[in-house]
Amino acid sequence: MAKTTDIRRLTGAGPLDPERFGVRAARLSAMAALGAPVPDGVALSVALVRDIAANPGIAADCAARILSNFPADVPLAVRASPQNPAWGGPAAVLNVGWTDASDALMRPLLGQAGVARARFAFVRDYADRVAAMETADFDDIATQDDAVAAATRLYQAETDVAFPWDAAEQLRHLLVALARDWSRPSAKMLRTASGAPEDAGLGLVLHRAVVATTGAGKVQHVDPATGKDKYICNFKGVDGTPGVDTTSLDAVIKTQIDRANRVLEDAARLNVVVEDDALFVVDVLPAERDNRADIQIVVDLVSQGVLDKNRALLRINPQSLTEHMHPQVTDSCDSGAHDILGRGVAASPGAAQGPVVLTAQAAQVAAAHGQRAILVRQETSPEDIRGMNSAAGVITLSGGLSSHAAVIAQGLGVPCVVGARNMRIDTAAGTLITDDGRVVSEGDIVTLNGSGGTVLAGALRLREADLSPAIVTLMRWADEARTIGVRANADTPQDARVAKQFLAEGIGLCRTEHMFYAAERLDVMREMILTEDAARRNHALSRLLPMQRDDFVDLFRIMEGAPVTIRLLDPPLHEFLPKGDTEICTLAAAMNLPEATVRRRIADLDEYNPMLGMRGVRLAVMVPEIYEMQARAIFEAALTYEDEGGAAFIPEIMIPLVSAQREVDLIRDRIDAVAADVSKNRARPLNFKLGVMVETPRAALRSGDLAKSAAFLSFGTNDLTQMTYGLSRDDAGRFMREYVHSGVYPEDPFLTLDVEAVGELLLIAARRGRDSNESLELGLCGEHGGDPYSVRFCKVAGFDYVSCSPFRVAIARLAGAQATLLHNAKTGAETD
Repeated sequence: MAKTTDIRRLTGAGPLDPERFGVRAARLSAMAALGAPVPDGVALSVALVRDIAANPGIAADCAARILSNFPADVPLAVRASPQNPAWGGPAAVLNVGWTDASDALMRPLLGQAGVARARFAFVRDYADRVAAMETADFDDIATQDDAVAAATRLYQAETDVAFPWDAAEQLRHLLVALARDWSRPSAKMLRTASGAPEDAGLGLVLHRAVVATTGAGKVQHVDPATGKDKYICNFKGVDGTPGVDTTSLDAVIKTQIDRANRVLEDAARLNVVVEDDALFVVDVLPAERDNRADIQIVVDLVSQGVLDKNRALLRINPQSLTEHMHPQVTDSCDSGAHDILGRGVAASPGAAQGPVVLTAQAAQVAAAHGQRAILVRQETSPEDIRGMNSAAGVITLSGGLSSHAAVIAQGLGVPCVVGARNMRIDTAAGTLITDDGRVVSEGDIVTLNGSGGTVLAGALRLREADLSPAIVTLMRWADEARTIGVRANADTPQDARVAKQFLAEGIGLCRTEHMFYAAERLDVMREMILTEDAARRNHALSRLLPMQRDDFVDLFRIMEGAPVTIRLLDPPLHEFLPKGDTEICTLAAAMNLPEATVRRRIADLDEYNPMLGMRGVRLAVMVPEIYEMQARAIFEAALTYEDEGGAAFIPEIMIPLVSAQREVDLIRDRIDAVAADVSKNRARPLNFKLGVMVETPRAALRSGDLAKSAAFLSFGTNDLTQMTYGLSRDDAGRFMREYVHSGVYPEDPFLTLDVEAVGELLLIAARRGRDSNESLELGLCGEHGGDPYSVRFCKVAGFDYVSCSPFRVAIARLAGAQATLLHNAKTGAETD
């Protein structure tokens, strides 16, 4: 027997708990408590529906209890009330409990023909839900003179029992059918795919079936595109005619919308029915709107006193801010109506369109003529960076989320799709060919959707980036709430200016190798690498010194005293060397060396596995002059900036790919010597911080040792994830989607931080590092720094800051605020 507390009235009992009775019941009961015209009804608890599925025998008692709340023979509407609307649920069943006596009750509202239609529809729907009959079986008899009788005969022929015209019998069987439908394995599987837990619950709402004698519709008071006030009433008359005049009802409806806003603490959409000029609210839902409108709505609700700032911050998905930072394709652009040439991994958000080019040089030429192109490469290399910077968008046919193209495009703010493996490049013909044989020639226009991972034929309509006043307001609130720092990964003065525009609190990672790729610098860098003469190497480094120094001065000026963390040279030297015959010949001539000598030297530097070879700190141990030059450039730039009147600050120098404390000690000794020399020459004291980039599992595990020689540890989670998993971040895209789909990994670990393994390494490193050095500063500078889930982990782990690409700074700022609010709520800490 059902407990009294498992069947509750919608009206007169106050708001119901959504966990116990489902969201629909909670919303309607709350509306009723505010005085809205909700039809008389009852709610069945999640526990009761679960009990009915397990023990159908209790359904008879439940049906009797439910019907006792309504006048005899009044038809009911039965609707699903899941704990989360995203989990779905059974479709509504109308006119349950129809008996012969119901005809007389409903005839004044529906008329004789309407009664027949309603009764027939109920037989058909009941047969579908209770007896699993096909509704199509009833199509041929729907227009017969006595369709109800024909429908009941069909029901009896299929089920061998007469159709039950008893209200209690109907309701008993329907409750069992709905409860069992929710519990079926196939239904559970679909819910699980939507993120529902195994024990996801369903309640039910039953209310008097309201008859739309005047009409029915959906109404809301916000523009779905902007979130600003706009009364939208999609109301239709009883015959389905659109454009029905609702003037006499508008004031009443708007009052109910205002009440619904308070129920949802959000902009509401109402489903309303008008019966004999009386308005009834039969459902309350969040207003239909896009991500851009969400922010305007929550800001307005705060100004109206419906929400406080902190709750407003928790309502916005940080990832949705991407739509505001970059142009986007319209919602329909990836639909089947458009010609999708290729699909890949959405590596850098935003949308772009332009002519296809197949070389970085062609992208630069197009930009010089005022047209930004879509650069398509098999994969990108450092030599492509200038072309990427000139392009409107980048497509690579290989690679994954942490590939060279993805990382650089994110930093540049250029839309990018990587791993588009259904296309190939015909270099000789200058074409791009899809798997189904279509040919895209250089110069053909395509549209790139970096947010959705698609390449589409032609020029499609784009929606431009828009930093509205509402976004500015929301981000101000986020900064007030946030207690974890947000810096930017910025490699050039241009990157730093973008970072400053998005209010980054400093630079958490400056990858100095990107400063060497300009044409006038790359040749000098190659000369330094290829020469075997120490004097000539030092001469090349002396030419690079002022170039690096000028860049650092610019960075310090732009950041105006905010922290700047400069990573010393990291990649293996082979990345800077030419690959093509023409470039090799040109370089040999410039260096006045035999071509064979240059080729031999390039071959000498070749490695079987260069990303795990002589790079980072290992390169500095073997060729210390490079780091000495970079350190000198940093120190001289810092003093020059101060001489100009800049705010005093302490530059932060980071050593990459460390795995042993002795490596740090060797480099520290040389950097200290350079610092002493610069300080002596300039007759000025010089302060700096030396830190370690933790990218190897060994460095994480030995962080207690490293912290003795380091002022900070910054976790490079791109490489740390790669080394922990034993995965190539450039090649993982080939199988990662299938791995995630099959449940091998819950998420792509290069996109969202793996808290089980990589996260455990971070926690171990943080604890051991601070046990060894209480003042140790902890940061994260991989692209995970722009992932909201990863930011929350860093807050819980006690990190001081995260750093991400400039165009993800806003995402990290909001995620940091949410992480702080959620952490404070869990720990009981006070929030201003």
